[in-house]
Amino acid sequence: MKQNKVVIVGGGVIGLCTAYYALQRGLDVTLLDRGAPDGDNCSAQNAGMIVPSHFIPLAAPGMVSKGLRWMFNPRSPFYVRPGLDPKLLRWGFIFLRHANAKHVNASVELLRDLNLESRRLFAELADDGDDFGLVKRGLLMLCRTEKGLQEEAEVADAAGKIGVRADVLTAAETAALDPDVSMDIAGAVHFPQDCHLDPQRFIRSIRSRVASMGGRVVHEVEIDAMVKSAGCVRAVSGSGRKFEGDQFVFCGGSWTPALLKSVGMNLPLQPGKGYSLTLKSPPQLPQLCSILCEAKVAVTPINGNLRVAGTMEVGSMKMRINANRVRGLVDSIAGYLPEFHPGVFDGIEPWVGLRPVSPDGIPYLGKVPNFLNLHVSTGHAMMGLSLGPVSGRLMADLLTGDAPFRDIHGLAVDRF
Repeated sequence: MKQNKVVIVGGGVIGLCTAYYALQRGLDVTLLDRGAPDGDNCSAQNAGMIVPSHFIPLAAPGMVSKGLRWMFNPRSPFYVRPGLDPKLLRWGFIFLRHANAKHVNASVELLRDLNLESRRLFAELADDGDDFGLVKRGLLMLCRTEKGLQEEAEVADAAGKIGVRADVLTAAETAALDPDVSMDIAGAVHFPQDCHLDPQRFIRSIRSRVASMGGRVVHEVEIDAMVKSAGCVRAVSGSGRKFEGDQFVFCGGSWTPALLKSVGMNLPLQPGKGYSLTLKSPPQLPQLCSILCEAKVAVTPINGNLRVAGTMEVGSMKMRINANRVRGLVDSIAGYLPEFHPGVFDGIEPWVGLRPVSPDGIPYLGKVPNFLNLHVSTGHAMMGLSLGPVSGRLMADLLTGDAPFRDIHGLAVDRF
């Protein structure tokens, strides 16, 4: 008999998309959100990018040496908080083991397929009448130096070999493609299949769909216990309430490892803190989203505003804002976009969010070992928004026993 009652723990983009596609399959869905009804979300003020261009996982050749250099720079874009936490040490060991060409070669087609399918689903949702500001003009990888341009040209060549469109542009060609903004660059790579949108509008859109389809969303619930028997989860409880179900899905982002403790699973995952600032009246407004390559900063036009986002601080659940990291983000922009000197950002309150980072740069999506009805979807890092729809649809496949659109063994929850 089909198990119809699904309890989803996690009210972010992954949880909402899972709820939507599960409802679409006729399942009875209850979604538990630890936040308030009008609360924030780890994707609410991110860069809003949909990125088939991001087919290279975070664990890649060169990341270890870069990370070690950046460790001693308080304004660097990547930082791992040093310490003797066994979970962080294990995460770091797995990262080191996967930061090589063999891992990249084994992962690129999986990440390509996930991102391209998710892009298709975003377009399908937009065509179905949802206006969340989807813009299909591609993404520019802006390179300040010739060395940076050469490195990105190599990525563009690799993209072409796996069917992801990429064009290497001169500085003049880049300016012609996005004429509304002044740039001081050596050149760029254009990924025309990438898109951008307003993440807050997308979240509101999916929430509305879930509600209209009969999904129940319960806010301000922090799970503190589970009822288990005979290899199944029977119920979860939190904040004085108990929720029974036939199947359970944990989409709790950086909080997922804590949820899995009570089932005896030590999921290698670390929080990655990131920041964004939104300019309400920018001096110039690009037409395309872009990434400032050497600085690792994302820039996106959203509803007449300009959002800049960046940094990855791995290892702490604290939401404290590190002023040095924010200053490093702001100071780097003028090197690419001269009109955006640091003073432009004076008085803007930074937004901070935690991204769940797996040690190999690949999400977790699948069934928890030794449990017949417990599933996990997390570890999407900076691609949580981009991979939201495809993750939701894949989880709906698992819940209903339908075949996924491609093999997803590489996403296995117990792969380490």
